[in-house]
Amino acid sequence: MPHVPSRSPGRAPLWCVRRGISRQAVRTWPVSLCSKSCNYLASIAPLGTLLAILLRNVRRRPVTRTLDRLDRRILEELQSDARISNQELAKRVGLSPAPCWRRLRALEQAGFIAGYATLLRAPAIGLPILAYALVSLENHHPESVRQFDQLVKERPEVLECHSMSGANDYLLRIVAASMEAYEHFLSTQLLQLGAVRSVNTSFVLRTKKFTTRLPLA
Repeated sequence: MPHVPSRSPGRAPLWCVRRGISRQAVRTWPVSLCSKSCNYLASIAPLGTLLAILLRNVRRRPVTRTLDRLDRRILEELQSDARISNQELAKRVGLSPAPCWRRLRALEQAGFIAGYATLLRAPAIGLPILAYALVSLENHHPESVRQFDQLVKERPEVLECHSMSGANDYLLRIVAASMEAYEHFLSTQLLQLGAVRSVNTSFVLRTKKFTTRLPLA
């Protein structure tokens, strides 16, 4: 087993210092080195040190993560209360705080957690009208689609926009302060787009169920 020179934390290996290679350069070496670089490094660096550097960089690469039982428990708790402290979260899932925090960070970095937000009650803040609008376009030219996409992205009344299969092209979820406000949005914004052929609206009378919680089987 080749001897790996010891070094202080945060300092470049001795062989790097002797050859004028900075600590920053060592930290930013890519994992996929070209063959010429590999041959050069192999000639100047002790094998154990070179392997340690490569393995350290490999650990930094994003990997495909599969949810295990503890991951799912963490996500379940966060869906119930995103304001929970790490200390309490660790207690509920049966982990110590440090491993729990590492798992949470890994789940965020892997893209399982889209973000954290506060859910407001629309009627309480003066938006009692909830409508679902089925939109059909005259054509699907790139410019027509671009204009429609830009409108729905810019308008705060439009909470969701889904491209749909079937007879209609899009489904919009829209909130408004009143029927008049919705009609104004429809006539001055949505129907002003030349590419919009028709809009069929259904208004919500009563909400029987609303949740943002996803099933984690």
